[in-house]
Amino acid sequence: MSLRDLLRDETLTSMSRAELLKAVRSSRLYFQRPEEPGFLVCETEEGPVVPVFTSCAALGLFAGPCEWASTTVADLVELLPEGVRALVDPLGPRTYVLDAKALEITDEQGEQDGRGRGTSGTEPR
Repeated sequence: MSLRDLLRDETLTSMSRAELLKAVRSSRLYFQRPEEPGFLVCETEEGPVVPVFTSCAALGLFAGPCEWASTTVADLVELLPEGVRALVDPLGPRTYVLDAKALEITDEQGEQDGRGRGTSGTEPR
């Protein structure tokens, strides 16, 4: 299930906060892969952001054919440099800034074991 699907799903209202956070944190996001390890950071009036996308198709609309990578929301939040935020689907109708603090799950909320594994490819589909 993609992050976009989660946001549209009517059953979200019936999920507990911990269930919702687990689902969001395990969702996969796609981003343009730079030549050197890391992220392509864009400077904006609001500060530095990394454009990320809920699908390869959305990344393709933004960047065209490009080297790409993907990771889970949880891993992305941990990997972003301090002070850099993720801007999700910048060209889409529901663009938003990923709030790392809102995605934190405490042990009492049942943080899941394990981490998502990143993948990469050569161009968006």
